[in-house]
Amino acid sequence: METESEPYVRLATLRRLHQVMADMNTARSLADTLQTVADGVVTGLGYELACVNLVRADGDLVVAAFAGNPAAESLITGRVGSRESWERRLSMGEQWGDLVFIPHTEGWVLDDDDVPQWYTDGPEPRFEDEWHPADRLFAPMYAPGGPGGSSGELLGVLSVDRPRNGRRPGAWGREALQVYAFQAAIAISNARLRANMQRALVRLEREQQALRASEESFRQAFEYAPSGMAIAEMGGDQHGRILRTNDALCRLLGRPASALRRYSFSDLVHPEDIGTLLRTSAEGGRAELRLARRDGTYVWVSLRNSVVADAADGPRFLLTHVEDIEERKRRELHLAHRASHDSLTGLPNSAELRARLSARLCRRPQVPQPGEPVSLDAAYGHPAFDVGDHGFDFAALPQAYDAYDHHVHTVAPQGEKDDGTKGLAVLFCDLDGFKSINDRFGHNAGDAVLIEVARRLSNGVRDGDTVARLGGDEFVILADGLGRADAQDLAVRLRNEIIQPIRAEGRAVRVGASFGIGWAHCGMTADEVLKSADERMYVEKRSRPKQHRRAG
Repeated sequence: METESEPYVRLATLRRLHQVMADMNTARSLADTLQTVADGVVTGLGYELACVNLVRADGDLVVAAFAGNPAAESLITGRVGSRESWERRLSMGEQWGDLVFIPHTEGWVLDDDDVPQWYTDGPEPRFEDEWHPADRLFAPMYAPGGPGGSSGELLGVLSVDRPRNGRRPGAWGREALQVYAFQAAIAISNARLRANMQRALVRLEREQQALRASEESFRQAFEYAPSGMAIAEMGGDQHGRILRTNDALCRLLGRPASALRRYSFSDLVHPEDIGTLLRTSAEGGRAELRLARRDGTYVWVSLRNSVVADAADGPRFLLTHVEDIEERKRRELHLAHRASHDSLTGLPNSAELRARLSARLCRRPQVPQPGEPVSLDAAYGHPAFDVGDHGFDFAALPQAYDAYDHHVHTVAPQGEKDDGTKGLAVLFCDLDGFKSINDRFGHNAGDAVLIEVARRLSNGVRDGDTVARLGGDEFVILADGLGRADAQDLAVRLRNEIIQPIRAEGRAVRVGASFGIGWAHCGMTADEVLKSADERMYVEKRSRPKQHRRAG
């Protein structure tokens, strides 16, 4: 994965990582899953080479999948490394969380062990974090669901090499590789579980002479599956009612099996996710949704359905596999938040601000004709829509009505006086005197000032308004439904809050604030709106005597 300055990780990178993780869980077989894991490192994490070393039944590790170099793949795929050699590798080098990094200065001692590996040539590093061809980076994959929530047995090890940017991964890259290895372990465990379940279902269909033995095999796989399993009724008035659950599902939902038999999944799903459940087909259906625990909280799960059928009588019941994905969802939300929010103040960052602003604007400006309403809400109440009384001609509005079905045009007050129009106000705030605080007291004091200003701005606006940090000591407020006088009053209130003394590094400091008020309307881009507000801010700043700026 390309190294990116934190926390501004591109959404495209997150989408790629999310996609390769999704691909892992949709592979049809264990072999496909292993190859998808290797391919995902190359396509989603930004490494040129990736190898999946899978633990065999005897404890040794075999190269089960390789991606990135056909020559190296043919050389080492299928070769075996002893467990002893692997444990030696995983116990040396640098521990990067769950990752193990062995720099080239230490890795020479491993050249003679029996672990299959490839060799690449290259010059010595020119700087500290440059990747050396002999560097080694390993991501162990452990089975989920160990005792007390810890990691279980070792399933295998991901070996990665040749970051495309030529540098050792930074904090975000390491975290991404750890998350990927964690999800890969779940995907491999699920692939093995699915293979076991499929074999059990085949025996149920084909081994009628040994039905009792086959049912016992199924029961074992069902009861002792590490993730939640349920059997539900198919057809009739009780369609979907839960008939049987395993211990893992009972523990996940905090409900005894006897209580779960009174429900169907539609009774337990979060109200916002009921549509997702209904869109999930009965056979082969898959969905990610929230299920209710006994204590009233909800847990994110991956729910997969399959039909257990009888060759003679048709479908017998619905088998549902429920996987706890709460931790993955938490990590995804955390990564998404870091990508769209400022790390110092916690406010939306510049990219998120532009995204929110762009979402309100369309490319076509709304040009009102004389007597034409300036918003959709106004149009609904406008007498021109009473065709019976006024004989309204819809052709008189060629510029707007094609968008009314899907978009409410954003409009702005006209002129310098308050004409009663409510619009989307964009307040551009620049702090006065902030640079002198940084110069005199240091960046820690400056950071404390920015954090406190962000807090005061957030407390001074309404719920639903946006306060964002554009960069440096510049902030932007998006406030919808304001008139011109309302926006000016808001700017005054916020300035009065900012100029109050701020405690920073044990001392009281003061900063002022200059506000420029711009108005967003359709036909403008987000950058044009921000530029307009920025220019008005500088006009306002220059209009005030320099000695009065800090006092607001």
